[in-house]
Amino acid sequence: MNRRVTAGIFLLATLTGCANGLSSALAPDRIVAERGGFVPEGIEYDNNRNRFLTGSIADGTIYEVTSNGRLIPAITSPDLNASVGIEVDESRDILFVANSNTGISSGAAELGIYNLATGEQLAMVDLAASIPNKPADAAHFANDVAVSKAGVAYVTDSRMKIVYKVDKYYRASVLIDFGVDAEFGLNGIEYHPAGYLILASPGTGQFIRVPVDNPQRWALIDLDVPATGVDGIVWASDGSLAGVSNNRSRAVKYQSDDNWRSARLTGMASYSGQSTTGAVVGDEIYVVQPHFSDDEPPEILRAKF
Repeated sequence: MNRRVTAGIFLLATLTGCANGLSSALAPDRIVAERGGFVPEGIEYDNNRNRFLTGSIADGTIYEVTSNGRLIPAITSPDLNASVGIEVDESRDILFVANSNTGISSGAAELGIYNLATGEQLAMVDLAASIPNKPADAAHFANDVAVSKAGVAYVTDSRMKIVYKVDKYYRASVLIDFGVDAEFGLNGIEYHPAGYLILASPGTGQFIRVPVDNPQRWALIDLDVPATGVDGIVWASDGSLAGVSNNRSRAVKYQSDDNWRSARLTGMASYSGQSTTGAVVGDEIYVVQPHFSDDEPPEILRAKF
């Protein structure tokens, strides 16, 4: 998930008034939340307010996380069951939230859309309802979301192996259905200004390139080193694609010279613990560690490449 507003935001209080966002040179290397149990799988950085946001698989709330780990509910809604991936659209001051439901066997695939200034819910889009002839036993998990410059959102459904498209009028459709039997999974997603998506498949260590105007012409990106376990992805400030591995305790960077038809590994950062995705702060990347299987406080770490 990673090019990440109200989902766990952690604000560096000393630079709250900086118009150009938090200076990564002064950001803490490690932030520990004041409590555990909220399980933030997604993280974003809101440059308009110089803060980090995280979601919560446990209660759906979007939290701001301050530099000393304090949790401030930024967005609350009875419609948010399990907020997974989140994405800030800074030009429109909107937060997009991939909303699932871990409390029912069929799960859910929804997209919550929120005004970042007020916290108002602008829409809750039922993505699953857009599937033609949906099987009665269909199961869903809205995982991550990316947004184009035009304000069009794209959401991965990991269980159905579908990418949904939501236009600026909040109308949902299926962009591409790979089929539940596809060998690869769908997790992190990013939009490239040239008009294509990049999807991460953790289990197979692959990236998938999908042209949004002709999605059936999708292709696997030729990687010199597999992106093993990569969960969330995010565009770094140098134009590289950073991926966060959920089973290798590391983040990786890839560069491409041919418009992401192939890519080469150019950087790696290692740390302790399991992370899921990252957020960009200036020239730095911070990863979130949710603590899925215990009640220890989640952490936000600077990935040192």
